[in-house]
Amino acid sequence: MNRIGQSKVYDTLNALGITFDYLEHPAAPTIEIAKQYWTNLESTHCKNLFFRNHKGNRHYLVIFDCDQNLAIHDLEHLLKQGKLSFASEKRMVKYLGLYPGSVSPFGLVNDTEHHVYVFLDENLKKANKLSFHPNDNRASIAIKTEDFIRYMNATGNGYEWIKLYGEKEG
Repeated sequence: MNRIGQSKVYDTLNALGITFDYLEHPAAPTIEIAKQYWTNLESTHCKNLFFRNHKGNRHYLVIFDCDQNLAIHDLEHLLKQGKLSFASEKRMVKYLGLYPGSVSPFGLVNDTEHHVYVFLDENLKKANKLSFHPNDNRASIAIKTEDFIRYMNATGNGYEWIKLYGEKEG
């Protein structure tokens, strides 16, 4: 992982006129580690899971609040995409240009063929800001949700909002 991946994200966001909050931190390949550094980054922090179907010809990025849990069997039933499994590191690199621990929707800047389909939990629409790694797990950025939607529209990848779970208890 290198900062070159980050610059492509920033170039894309700047071209779209999207501002963001930036936080540099030590490598945070898991949510549990990243939470240590997010204390001053006010946003809904997202978990990003990269799946493939049983044939290996379709790939999906599933994005939801990091404080929620999803069972893969329930996800399969909900998405109606057949049997799912986590995509390999090789597939992650091929389709998103990313390595495990840094998966985020910003990897879509590397998916020039728009192969990856994205499912977003509809509860994220209610958040003021969403945060993700900028293709490097040594940093996190937070952007306004409406700007994130603009980014998603600009990627050219298909996506849809779905209900993955009930509203967050608060």
